[in-house]
Amino acid sequence: RDVELVRGFGADHVVERGVRVVPVMVPDRITDTEGLTTLSRQAEMGVLTLRVADVLPAEQAPKAHRMLEAGGLRGRIVLDFS
Repeated sequence: RDVELVRGFGADHVVERGVRVVPVMVPDRITDTEGLTTLSRQAEMGVLTLRVADVLPAEQAPKAHRMLEAGGLRGRIVLDFS
């Protein structure tokens, strides 16, 4: 089964095991309500899996940047603004 991987960098290409990387940049998609709704539904249904390395309060944004710069993370850093 082919799998699409949505990322914010790189070029469209097929990598091993039938995974197709599709770069997505926020400014290009911010007004794509239909697409964002589809992604949200896919995440809720478990079709789209999200890998989160850590959730930090917004006040810890400098720490998040340090973590990203250090590398080695498996997943994304999420800043919580609530």
